[in-house]
Amino acid sequence: MSGKVKQPVVITQHMPATFTKILAEHITRMTGWKCQEGADGMVIEPGNVYLAPGDYHMLVETSGTQKVLRLNQNEPENFCRPAVDPMFRSISEAYGNKVLCVILTGMGSDGLKGSTVVVNKGGALIAQDEPTSVVWGMPGAVAQAGICSAVLPLDDIASQVVKMAAGGAL
Repeated sequence: MSGKVKQPVVITQHMPATFTKILAEHITRMTGWKCQEGADGMVIEPGNVYLAPGDYHMLVETSGTQKVLRLNQNEPENFCRPAVDPMFRSISEAYGNKVLCVILTGMGSDGLKGSTVVVNKGGALIAQDEPTSVVWGMPGAVAQAGICSAVLPLDDIASQVVKMAAGGAL
């Protein structure tokens, strides 16, 4: 994706704490978008990218007219902390039908329950296809559940995200 993203982007990656800061820096270098580890109480700004820090679930909460990040060390979900499901549930609560989720390669089924909430509230979901996934666990779970707007090769996902975001699908 090129250009300036208008919507905020939140990411949960199953990584230990020592690696999420490095990943945030790498995302900034590779995209030119400001990516940082989320911090508890951080106000979500359009055009910024927030990455769940290792060992913390990252949630989105409405506070007055603002959306803020909340971090916690609640029990792991799907054997993960951070986990995708709590993030997706909270994003759906905060943003309603204005949510687009993407599930990329990964083991297990983390993201399935949260994605189901997003889709049931009118949001959209894109999953990576099996041939381009290293592990088709997570994207396979949502694809096989029949809740995806699209199941695409990795190289086609960015353009679909841009198309859906710019076209008012969110």
